[in-house]
Amino acid sequence: MQRYMYMFLIALAVVILLVFKVQNLAMVTVSFLGANFTMPSSFMILGVYVLGMLTGGSVYGLLRSWTKGALQKPQ
Repeated sequence: MQRYMYMFLIALAVVILLVFKVQNLAMVTVSFLGANFTMPSSFMILGVYVLGMLTGGSVYGLLRSWTKGALQKPQ
């Protein structure tokens, strides 16, 4: 029974992503360091989201290790 629940949740996530993609077909131009990229807004939003997850997790881990080091008593 639990297997079917996971399959349903995966299918639901795919449907939500497809609806998001279809509703955001407008093209946007992004400029970065002199280069211009034209892409659908849904690709840009998903790309920024993924980059935010990757960098956010790294920054959080770095700050956590710095805090742990700062709170240690000197030997």
